[in-house]
Amino acid sequence: MNATTTEAAGRAPSPLNGVRGGNSRGRPRAENRFQEAEIAQSLPTSAPASSQSRAASRSALARARVSIARAALADCHLCEHHCGVNRLADERGLCHAGAEARVFSAQVEVSDELELIPVFAIAFSGCDLRCDFCITGAESWNPRAGHLFHEAKTSRQRLGVRQSSAAFGRVNSTEKRQRTAALQNLAAPDTLNIAASAKVALADGARSIMILGGEPTVHLPSALELVAALPDDARLIWKTNAHGSAQARALLDGLFDVWLADYKFGNDACALRLSRTSDYTRIVRENLCWAARHSELIVRHLLMPGHVECCWKLVAEWLAVELPGVKVNLRSGFWPAWQAARHPELRGTTSASEANRALALARELNLNLIQ
Repeated sequence: MNATTTEAAGRAPSPLNGVRGGNSRGRPRAENRFQEAEIAQSLPTSAPASSQSRAASRSALARARVSIARAALADCHLCEHHCGVNRLADERGLCHAGAEARVFSAQVEVSDELELIPVFAIAFSGCDLRCDFCITGAESWNPRAGHLFHEAKTSRQRLGVRQSSAAFGRVNSTEKRQRTAALQNLAAPDTLNIAASAKVALADGARSIMILGGEPTVHLPSALELVAALPDDARLIWKTNAHGSAQARALLDGLFDVWLADYKFGNDACALRLSRTSDYTRIVRENLCWAARHSELIVRHLLMPGHVECCWKLVAEWLAVELPGVKVNLRSGFWPAWQAARHPELRGTTSASEANRALALARELNLNLIQ
């Protein structure tokens, strides 16, 4: 059974089945670092996304980077697996993604951090990690889930909705709801349709726009196309597993106001066993430190049953020392979703005693906890 059939049947494909990965067949990392430096030097100069005096508008920066990101798919090193596959020729790496992106959700959500919600969240299918406990495992493990995401090539008006965000302020709420419903029901979303839905959501009171997955880094060209179509003054959030490469970070620099990053595991052994990810600690810490320098950073940790001491304690201690004052959201609502039952300790929810112990650790270390 091939990867497509396996995923369509709802069973987990092996990330090592018929695909390249782990840098075993890709470009050596030292050479790839040189390529990443070259790409960073070729990009337009940008200030942090929150700056009011960007050298160029955010949309212009994103638009200028789309072709670079798409060309990078020919030798893909967007994540730290460094597979080196040619996704433009339909070669598949550990994420199983090809050249085209798919979207499995685009809607207003209210379950994220209080300072971000309501948020219009656009979720791309597919991910470079294989977390057995993923709450959206069916879509996150399968880059073919959802609807094909198209770059808009036609008129800048769809269903009577103008590109200008100001135009949305001049329509009544009934019209806005109707347009939102029409856009969300499209069978084939494209850049402008999703951007138009986001603008309607902002006009109706959403506080921010979030791009997530799966893992959006996997589909960086499409994510950049989307950013290019969004209002420059919108608060943009990059929700990530913090497993992106330096190449990906260079392409994202200056585009997002907030990086909302997961720090899932406190050690490499748990990361390998639960998500099949090697060298996790080094990679996530590198990404978090970069994000803290280049944008506002919020770090999420999902407290898992049986992983307070081995994961949360080590995560909390590192954050206290290396990123003091960073916003941290300690989430205790673990649910044994997807394939969590593969691991005995993940077959239930987090106990009250575990949640209390985790909270006590955070307070002892004076972490900047948010909800």
